Amino acid sequence: MNRLALIDMGTNTFHLLISEVNEQGQLQQLYKTTVPVRLGQGGISNGAIAPEAYERAIGTLREFRKTIDAYDVETVRAMATSMVRNASNGDEFVKDIFKQTDILVEVISGDREAEYIYYGVRAAGVLDQSTSLIMDIGGGSVEFILCNEQEIFWKRSFELGAQRLMDKFFQQDPIAPENVEAEKNYLREKLQPLSEAVVNYQPTNLVGSSGTFDTLCDIDALRRGDTSRTVSDPIASALAVEDFYQVHHELLRKNHEERLAIPGMLEMRVDMIVLASIAVDFVLQEYRLQEIRVSAYALKEGVLHQAFAGL
Repeated sequence: MNRLALIDMGTNTFHLLISEVNEQGQLQQLYKTTVPVRLGQGGISNGAIAPEAYERAIGTLREFRKTIDAYDVETVRAMATSMVRNASNGDEFVKDIFKQTDILVEVISGDREAEYIYYGVRAAGVLDQSTSLIMDIGGGSVEFILCNEQEIFWKRSFELGAQRLMDKFFQQDPIAPENVEAEKNYLREKLQPLSEAVVNYQPTNLVGSSGTFDTLCDIDALRRGDTSRTVSDPIASALAVEDFYQVHHELLRKNHEERLAIPGMLEMRVDMIVLASIAVDFVLQEYRLQEIRVSAYALKEGVLHQAFAGL
């Protein structure tokens, strides 16, 4: 049996996924958890991991190490993304993690992050022959990949994650209309390379990967009285554009407490989802995309499938 533990250290959430190849050569999930560490909180705009976030992260990784040991895992791969990539104390943080937990963290580039996300989304089965625009909204960065089920045409990571957007544009709650416009203008300016690539490759659909998009689907399903998502946790979903806009306008209208009361809302996303939803709206409008597909798989599943493909 080959057992692999994957740790995805995002700016907002840390994920642990433990899998193995069974006797039939199939990939089997043994354990999965997500912890809202909020590594970017209080520090992302200053370019350093804040002391409280630092301690939360180390504590979470200590717990992950206990679980990994309990499952008798042979190989551990831990990946850090935008927050650690850009933090002035990122190197010290990585050394500290190894000293305290014996977990060796690989700080991956935005380009590599986008590549792994593509493999994760492809494994979810949401891609086909048509050209898709994958969008993965993290706390620190947003990855965009223009692709189909065969290949990547273009990919890039932008340091425009929901925590960064929140620090910049979330001055009052509910968010003011002028701040919504300010965020869209900022995205229009910063995403110029994406806009040029979209002209070249002409995507027909938006594929949202995990995180924000899962929550948008959960809210939409429960709004329509469909509880099956909460039971089955589907790998691939569709979200009608008009249904997205129903949820989007609700998020813009409500304050923190009211958003928290929305069925399907997760506490760890309750504020950031406002900024993320504005970014989704911008992409749909700017690139005239008429269809939204959602993949529950993202970076960690991409790493997993690539790792086991090499066994």
